[in-house]
Amino acid sequence: MSSETVKVIGAGLAGVEAAWQLANAGVRTELYEMKPVKFSPAHKKPTFAELVCSNSLKAERVESAAGLLKEEMTRLGSLCIECAYKCKVPAGGALAVDRDEFSRLITERIIAHPNITVINKEVTEIPRGNVIIAAGPLASDTLSEKIAEICGSGLHFFDAAAPIVTLESIDMGSAFCASRYERGGEDDYINCPMNKEEYEAFYEALVNAEGAETHSFDKRKDVYEGCMPIEVMASRGRDTMRFGPLKPVGLRDPRTGHRPWAVLQLRKENSKGTLFNLVGFQTNLKFGEQKRVFSMIPALKNADFVRYGVMHRNTFIDSPRLLKGDFSLKERPSLFFAGQITGVEGYMESAASGIMAGINILRRLQNRETLILPETTMIGALSRYISDPTVTNFQPMGANFGVLPPIEPKIRDKKERYTALSRRGLADFENYLNGGES
Repeated sequence: MSSETVKVIGAGLAGVEAAWQLANAGVRTELYEMKPVKFSPAHKKPTFAELVCSNSLKAERVESAAGLLKEEMTRLGSLCIECAYKCKVPAGGALAVDRDEFSRLITERIIAHPNITVINKEVTEIPRGNVIIAAGPLASDTLSEKIAEICGSGLHFFDAAAPIVTLESIDMGSAFCASRYERGGEDDYINCPMNKEEYEAFYEALVNAEGAETHSFDKRKDVYEGCMPIEVMASRGRDTMRFGPLKPVGLRDPRTGHRPWAVLQLRKENSKGTLFNLVGFQTNLKFGEQKRVFSMIPALKNADFVRYGVMHRNTFIDSPRLLKGDFSLKERPSLFFAGQITGVEGYMESAASGIMAGINILRRLQNRETLILPETTMIGALSRYISDPTVTNFQPMGANFGVLPPIEPKIRDKKERYTALSRRGLADFENYLNGGES
């Protein structure tokens, strides 16, 4: 084992998990956290792993995507899962916590660990040596600039993302595959046509839908100039969308032989073609409104939205270009990234990436091969998604069954299908960790 100290930047959920993995393995770890010297616009408390937006860590049952993720984390020795169950509050089928107690418990455990030294200061230069950057989606401006220098142009300061749906939930009886003007492959896009009556109803619902609350640190005009929300575009005129992302020109519906009145195009989000992006549908509508309004498009009437559109401050790197599946930087193997800055989205997803970054930098120190869990596991699928070089228009992604390879033969019942996916994932997880890994 190397005697070198590992530096972890950021004491959010990803940073504390990474530090915990290293410290428990006997590695001296320096954990840098700028609070309470300096706070981001969203953070208010001096403690670690502060939950800002919600106290829910999503579903508990292992047959759900969120539950499968948490079970994998538990089996890897997650500090966050351990502390979450110590301060759990009633929330139906979800794992919800007392936010203050959750953060206090984690801070207490980290500070008390003999192998962790906490350094309260803003990091303004990225250190040399073995480093994990877990600075979160609101990294300080100075640190963001330094990350941008290392990553080149691949640093996004705002998350302007369209919704993503699963292939299997698209009603292909109401859709057709084609590229505009027959340019490109015939299956490059799934086209969701609307006739005039369907479009008019969709338009009325969209312009009257309720938008999400915008925080003060999100109110930047450049979020909207380069990537206009679809509801803002719609408000500029009844036919504005038909001359923009819903333009039907160059497309012919094989069911009618004619050009539709309007067409929403869906583009592959991953190399396996299990997830599709609603092209041009960046939005700031509330999630429930997105489900209600976008499901009015006939081909999406039963759509399973694995990710809703968002428009907010969210610093993340172009991970498919920059990172390996073990969360290390391709051009600098001793530098790892973890948390939402990698493009995983959600509290537990961030924590899980911290676990893997901690495990893998430890294995580097031990001169062992790093780990990338099987693609059938939730952690493995997410690590592959953020490092898949075929992903274009990269958007952050949370745990969902759409990122996993489908079960063959297909199981039509959703509950049975999710149970089978979960069982397969946990079996492969155990086989991988117990079967001949170096």
